[in-house]
Amino acid sequence: MKLFLRVFSFFFFIGFLSCQLNDEKPNSNSYTNNENMSNLIKTYLALGDSYTIGQSVADSLRWPNQLVKKLNKEEIKFEAPKIIAQTGWTTDELLTAINTANIKVKYDYVSLLIGVNNQYRGRSVENFEPEFIKLLNRATTLTNNGATRVFVLSIPDWGAMPYAEGQDRSRITAEINAYNNSIKRICEQRNIDFFDITPISREASNNPVYVAVDGLHPSGEMYTEWVKTVIPFFN
Repeated sequence: MKLFLRVFSFFFFIGFLSCQLNDEKPNSNSYTNNENMSNLIKTYLALGDSYTIGQSVADSLRWPNQLVKKLNKEEIKFEAPKIIAQTGWTTDELLTAINTANIKVKYDYVSLLIGVNNQYRGRSVENFEPEFIKLLNRATTLTNNGATRVFVLSIPDWGAMPYAEGQDRSRITAEINAYNNSIKRICEQRNIDFFDITPISREASNNPVYVAVDGLHPSGEMYTEWVKTVIPFFN
């Protein structure tokens, strides 16, 4: 009887150990399997304001939509982008909107373009910085791989647009520069990729093709140039 119990206990232990090892073996279909990850359709969340929602252009011409379309052509497969953005939003309003959205999923990539309305409303860079940092931190928590999958675009210079005629364009430019210098510095401190599309936005002063019908926002053609600047992030 004692011999039977010993043999039973031995095989029970071996069976238990085998189950434990099988439980710990990575699932071949798991999202964390690097071999299979490249074949999965990726997801992308775009956070921002009128520039991200594409005020005054067709949905298909928004730069996040153009970005995904181009990536799909390059056989980097993406779902349609999820966009949380609205014309007129400042940093605090975007943060409130993100919290209200109560996002439950993680995205493969997250972009952030915000701050022009802070400048437009006369808010200081000192007021902007802590709110921008909160947004960056929030964006990082919404990705599968932290800061390595977050990228930031600079604020365009709306002073180059026809809408700014009669206003102090040099002041607008100086303030936009101050905001962008702050954004770039914060991104560098956190090893987050920063793309400077502001020089492209300033070409609108000499190229009406880059101006949307409202005279204030970029056209689809300008957004196409932004996408060309951002594409290296995905290579």
